[in-house]
Amino acid sequence: MKVLVVGGAGYIGSHMVKLLLDATHEVVTLDNLESGYRDAVLGGPLVHGDVANGKLLDELFKQQRFDGVMHFASYIQVGESVRLPGKYYRNNVANTLNLLDAMVRHDVKRFIFSSTAAVFGEPTYVPIDEGHPRQPINPYGWSKWMVEQALTDYDRAHGLKSVCLRYFNAAGAHPSGLLGERHEPETHLIPLVLRTASGRQEAIKVFGTDYDTPDGTCIRDYIHVVDLCDAHLLALQRLMDGAGSDRFNLGNGNGFSVRAVIDTAERVTTRRVRVIEEGRRAGDPARLVAESARAREQLGWRPQFADLETILAHAWTWETK
Repeated sequence: MKVLVVGGAGYIGSHMVKLLLDATHEVVTLDNLESGYRDAVLGGPLVHGDVANGKLLDELFKQQRFDGVMHFASYIQVGESVRLPGKYYRNNVANTLNLLDAMVRHDVKRFIFSSTAAVFGEPTYVPIDEGHPRQPINPYGWSKWMVEQALTDYDRAHGLKSVCLRYFNAAGAHPSGLLGERHEPETHLIPLVLRTASGRQEAIKVFGTDYDTPDGTCIRDYIHVVDLCDAHLLALQRLMDGAGSDRFNLGNGNGFSVRAVIDTAERVTTRRVRVIEEGRRAGDPARLVAESARAREQLGWRPQFADLETILAHAWTWETK
């Protein structure tokens, strides 16, 4: 296959590019390098540009005949989305529609969308399956849910087939140590815990220790970034085989508490992690765990790195670099 990876210089996108190349597919990366890194693209051409640029998209689609497009170029910080909703709606919604319109103009019919568990909002039950009500509680979640709804209409109007993959917490790094998480500012728990273990920051803040969970801290579902990318490739292959549009939740199916992550990190790194306990943050549910049975059944998805220790060990290899 020949695949356009939008946002392929970022954390998940760069792992996707490597996976596609390792599977002998042809890859072109489009990234504006706002939060991605040129050296994270380990093969294939990198087009430095933005999906807001319709002329650039037209030139790219004229020059290349893509079998499908994978889209990772979204803003992802929930707190920032509350402060700056326009930024999120412009990039995550308007720019995605710009990309879809270019695909329609050039008859590219397969689209894999990086969605999120944030489309569900506060869970009414766990584990969360695809039938759970979609009730986002912040602009980030709304922006992803708006695109999911638009994709249904683009399928009906233009025959553009899509798979939306709703991840829970992407984590870890490539087992080779060549790629890992490089967000600035970093907001994700695992890299922050490992930064504390390595001495790059003084302590990790734990927000809330009085939740209705076994150790009082929030429980989240962490999925290894390579397993996440495996699901994207399986989804594109499914569309290539003629399947229709679909939506899948992606997670481990196992929840790990904040305290469990810290304790496991101390075992993996053999270092103490200094913790500062603070009050709960508004809008943090006690548990967010995915039900991924449909992805396993329909995509044939089998996570390779499901245990927390392996996820942390791979991330620690990257952190120590």
